[in-house]
Amino acid sequence: MVDCCSAPGLTPLDSALDQLLESIQVSNSIKDVELQQACGLVLAQDISSDLNIPPADNSAMDGYAVRAEDAVVGSGLKQVAKVFAGHPFSGEIKAGECARIMTGGQVPAGCNAVVMQENTDAKKETSDGDVIVFNQSPNPGVNIRRAGEDIRIGQKILQKGRRLTPADIGLLASLGCGKVSIFEPLVAAVISTGDELKHPGEALAQGQFYESNGYTVSAVLKRFGVTLINYGIVPDNLDALRETFTEADKVADVVITSGGVSVGEADYTKTVLEELGRIDFWKLAIKPGKPFAFGHLPNSYFIGLPGNPVSALVTLHQLAIPMLRKLSGEASRLPLRLPAIVSDPIRKSPGRTDFQRGVYAMAEDGQLTVSNTGAQGSGILRSMSLANCYIVLEQDRGRVEAGETVMIEPFDSLMS
Repeated sequence: MVDCCSAPGLTPLDSALDQLLESIQVSNSIKDVELQQACGLVLAQDISSDLNIPPADNSAMDGYAVRAEDAVVGSGLKQVAKVFAGHPFSGEIKAGECARIMTGGQVPAGCNAVVMQENTDAKKETSDGDVIVFNQSPNPGVNIRRAGEDIRIGQKILQKGRRLTPADIGLLASLGCGKVSIFEPLVAAVISTGDELKHPGEALAQGQFYESNGYTVSAVLKRFGVTLINYGIVPDNLDALRETFTEADKVADVVITSGGVSVGEADYTKTVLEELGRIDFWKLAIKPGKPFAFGHLPNSYFIGLPGNPVSALVTLHQLAIPMLRKLSGEASRLPLRLPAIVSDPIRKSPGRTDFQRGVYAMAEDGQLTVSNTGAQGSGILRSMSLANCYIVLEQDRGRVEAGETVMIEPFDSLMS
């Protein structure tokens, strides 16, 4: 084990993430679930279509299905049928005929265009039926959605490793998929450590404060379809910690803690982890979030987040979430980063990648602008609540002046 916490130098974020991702393996546990239960879960196989979508040529609007060569301006065509979505016409439209058709209705045999109803002048009633007069000559194919225009039989629709979105669920439903194969959702055990912590709603004694990291981490993980087991607050007691970690390791794929991995903190957590597994303690070249731990317990992976609330969220977003994506079978993806113009100067010293909390907006000219949320201390959780993005300032970068360009990471891209 390399104890980076006592070694000089800091580990760059990219290096730490590469090491972390290289050391884990995707779960092979797969199950079929009902489509309605699949949103937010990860596909375990490619999905190809057994259908054409749409299954047949259909009308893109309300109007009249015609033979384009017949529907010249001023001509009158005999209406011989009405076609509604789901109720196709079984006959064929012949020369001199047309069919009233509604949006989504299957284009009758013999027709090659649909004239929108606004481009018909009048309906003349005759003894043989209605005659429709046209004031526009259509081109062949106009206002027709072709069979397979959206999806073709055999076309790959969704790839293995995709985390399913609401739109994906609708797409799969349109293909008739009642069930899908997904990777078994991860089970994560969340543990908070420290004698000074109390649950919200409890009375505080002198020197105590309310625990928030477990609530924050759990809220983020729920958005990934993770099954959570929250062990609450465990005191700084060797036996209590050993018992909790041993129990969590038996039931979880990942054990996540906050606190207890920084220099100067009580060594109980480190002692128990080193007894039970193989853990690396890192000092990361990021701000906030320098202390971080990762490793293996007998049956699970371990992530140790810093105790400071903002540091815990930054390392969760930048390290733990990419790891959980891979472990759950999700395909690799880079975070969304966008250029934005800084509205006000930003203080920074070279040496660490800085994830400042910011608020971005779009100016009238379409340019993204961003400003930070004020005080950026690692314990100021309100800075995260006010923000809608990270302002990502490179490791070697110093002070940023107003008008300079920076990269931002919108929070929604970290959660989707």
